[in-house]
Formats: sequence, C-alpha cells, structure tokens
Amino acid sequence: MNRGSGALALDTFQLTKRFGAFTALDHVSLKVAPGSVHALLGENGAGKSTLVKCVVGYQRADEGSVLIDGREQDIASPVTARELGIGMVYQHFTLVPGMTVAENLLLARGRLPAVIDWRAVRAELAAFMAGTPFRLDLDATPQQLSAGQKQKLEILKQLLLKPRLLILDEPTSVLTPQEADEVLGLLRARAHAGDCSIVLISHKFREVTAYADEVSVLRRGRLVAARRVADTSPRELAIDMVGDAGEAAREFAPPQRAETPAGAVTLAVSALSVLGDRGQLAVDTLSLTVRAGEIVGVAGVAGNGQRELVEALVGQRPRVHGEVRVAGEAFEATREQNRRLQVRSLPEEPLRNACVAELSVADNIGLRGFDRPPVSRGGWLRTSRLRERARRLIGEFGVKTRSELAPIRALSGGNVQRAVLARELSDEAQLLIVANPVFGLDFAAVAEIHQRLMDLRNAGGAVLLVSEDLDELLALADRIAVISEGRIVHEVDARQADRRQLGAFMGGHAH
Repeated sequence: MNRGSGALALDTFQLTKRFGAFTALDHVSLKVAPGSVHALLGENGAGKSTLVKCVVGYQRADEGSVLIDGREQDIASPVTARELGIGMVYQHFTLVPGMTVAENLLLARGRLPAVIDWRAVRAELAAFMAGTPFRLDLDATPQQLSAGQKQKLEILKQLLLKPRLLILDEPTSVLTPQEADEVLGLLRARAHAGDCSIVLISHKFREVTAYADEVSVLRRGRLVAARRVADTSPRELAIDMVGDAGEAAREFAPPQRAETPAGAVTLAVSALSVLGDRGQLAVDTLSLTVRAGEIVGVAGVAGNGQRELVEALVGQRPRVHGEVRVAGEAFEATREQNRRLQVRSLPEEPLRNACVAELSVADNIGLRGFDRPPVSRGGWLRTSRLRERARRLIGEFGVKTRSELAPIRALSGGNVQRAVLARELSDEAQLLIVANPVFGLDFAAVAEIHQRLMDLRNAGGAVLLVSEDLDELLALADRIAVISEGRIVHEVDARQADRRQLGAFMGGHAH
C-alpha cells in the first residue's frame, strides 16, 4: 500500500454503527481538511469515540464509508489504518506494563528486526525525544509512571510514526495547562506546516477555541453542528452539545462555594519523606496542612511525587520519615482510623487503586461497611441489605449501570468515579483525599463531581485535591500548593494565584 506523505483529507460519509438495538453513530458525514486541527465535541455517549474507532479500523461501521484524500478505503484494522498514515492516541492507555519506555516506543513501529541494536535505537530515541515537549526516562516502565507520564508516552508513540492524520482522544486530561499548550501548539504547527491533519476530541473549550480551526459537535450519535472555530463561542457549542440553553447553563456553571472561614487543622503533614518504585526519594520532607472547610489544591507537573504522596497518605505506600496527623491524632491510615476519623479517598485511576474490578458495583460500594450494621449482623453479611443500599446510592450519585450486580469494570470511567464517590461520601467525611478526580470525564460528570467536592468543603469537611489540571485547582481550591521534585515550593491563596507564576514554580523555573 502506498502511504504517501503530508497531511491527508478525511471524509466520513453517512457513517453508521449499531450495537444491538442501540445506534451509537447515526449517518455521520464529517469533513476534515488537510493540514487542519479539527475538534470533536460531545458528551459521553455522543458517539465521538465510536466515530474515530471506525476511522482507525478498531470497529467496523455497519453503513457508510471512510474516504482518505477523496478515495474510499476499507479500513479493516488498525494495521490498515497505520499503513495509510493514520495514528490514534486512545483515551485509555495501550501500554505494555512490563516493558520499558524505550521498548514501548519501539513496539509502536510494528515490524521489528530479529536482532535489535539497542545502542543505535537508544541514540535514535533520545534524538527524537529532544525534538518533542516531553522528557521520559527510557528505562522506566509504565508501572513507575504517573497517569500524566503515561499519556505523554502514548502521544510520543504516535509522533514517532510521523502520521499523516493523528487522532487524539482527550490527550490532555492529565497534562498541566502548560504541557497541554506545548503539545497542542506543537501539533497545530505540524498541521499548519502541512505535515499532518489533527482530529482532537476534547472536553476543554479553552483548548478548542485556542488550537482548533474547525469544530464538529455530536449529540446522541448524530452530527448536529459543524462550524469554524472563529465563528462560534463556548456558549453556542455548549448549547449544541446538550440541545437546551437552560441545561447547558446548569451543566457548565461553576461550583457553588459557601463563603465561610476555614476551621481547625484537620490534616497536618510534617517533613514527610517517601520512596518511589525504583528506590529514589519521591517525596522529600514535605509539609502541608488542610483545615476544616477548605480545599487545598496540590499543583505540579506529572512525576514530581504526587502519586507517591497520595499513596503514602492513604496507606498504600510506606513512609520513610515524617508524621501525618488527622484531627491531632497520629494517622497510619488503618481501616479502624479511617472509619473513626472519617477519612475518605479517591485515588488516581480508581478502577485499579480503589476497586476490585471483578466484583460487582454493589460489592465495591459496600467495601467500607460490609462488616457493620445494617449490612452485617452477628458477623454475617446480609446480601439483600448490601444490594438495597447499593441501589439507593447508585440512584443518589447517578451511577449508570445495567444493575448493581454488574462487574464494576464494565462501567465507564465517569461511572466508576461516581461509584467510588458514592462509597466514600455515603457516610459523613471529615477529610477527603482525591487525585485527578475527573480524568477523562465529560462535562456533566466533571460538573457533578466538582460540586460534590465543594459540597463537602461547604459542610465543613477538609479536602486535599491533588490535580495536574491547573484550571480545576483554580476553580475549586481555597489555597494552592505547588509540588516540585517532591517538595512544596510555593503556596498561595487561590484568589490571588497567578497562572504564569504557578506554572513557573511547577516547571522549577521560579525563585
């Protein structure tokens, strides 16, 4: 197959995809001009991911066709797509856990020689990485990378292949705004230079308006709007997405903050040191406090100790040195302490870190209280009460699942988040520790989860919010602390926070 070179034109004609009686994609005709950045907007379930998966051969459309440079193509698999010059960065990671960064990059090429000259390969990969916005340790494995670093590796895998069309599904969900700007700026420059075309699925209006040339909006599987970005506004796009001006206003409204003073210190971290997976000092004599009735945000570039900090606080990683106190009591994150001191958590990647994937939604929601009345009596689990409680919380937190007995791994990312929050916030909480709580979620889920965090803060709870999304921290936090190389290097009242100054401290460039 002759791959050709330079940016390609993509057209879908009446593309339709059904899953049983459900029509995920309903006669969608999309035009992506060569050398352009084309944004796709829509809520979860609107058909965005189904559309691009049909383009890259991950799924076969039931009707319609895909045209590349005006010629109809039968894209039967991702291998065919790759030969045509089409690459995709998926929302969910496709890395091989036991392989190094270098090996994952090399594997992305597909065809490998029988004997690999690793000296030459490493030199080539180092030179390639020098021309990208990212720096990753070639010897690290995905288990040792944060979510943000994994996302960078996924993008690097595709850039290495020099695609003619690059599709990105929520590529900046766990990147800082500075990193996102760097990546999207690089990709836009490549597109406008005629090297490739870009299809960008994003839930961030700021990114769409700043970097896209055209935008198409999907709603319930149909294309409802196709506009030049210069000729539209976030408000118009929001209405296109949900189909109702009033609903759009509610969904995109900022969280409601109660103007009350912060109370006593709930969480006190003093000179905490924690080792990383490879034995290095990941958290270095870090100190911070969180008071009742406030949200303290921790900002930082991925890989600066955030994951290790959260794991040490919630009992998933040993502490080398230092002290953690909750409500004045030395805190070791035991199950008894979590219950008595009302400490709850939503760690990064909750399906892996806060759930048992094969267990049902009901069982996962019941993990905190399965041994307490009314779910337990006389040491015996009352299954009917467990399921009854789960059904109530599924309703209260809007968890979309076919039933409480479905395995939690079958739920979408947003619904896993809702289910874990239902468990963690179903009883009173005095301290909530959360990390990247809305990674990859759509607008409605983001708004709902943000308001639940704010509701806890407004009710006098203390919230430690670790996030790689500076926009999220600026919207929610009362104070923002910046972590760099495992230390808190800057702290500021969120109302006085300056985005550029925060970015400078995050990048280690401020003094």
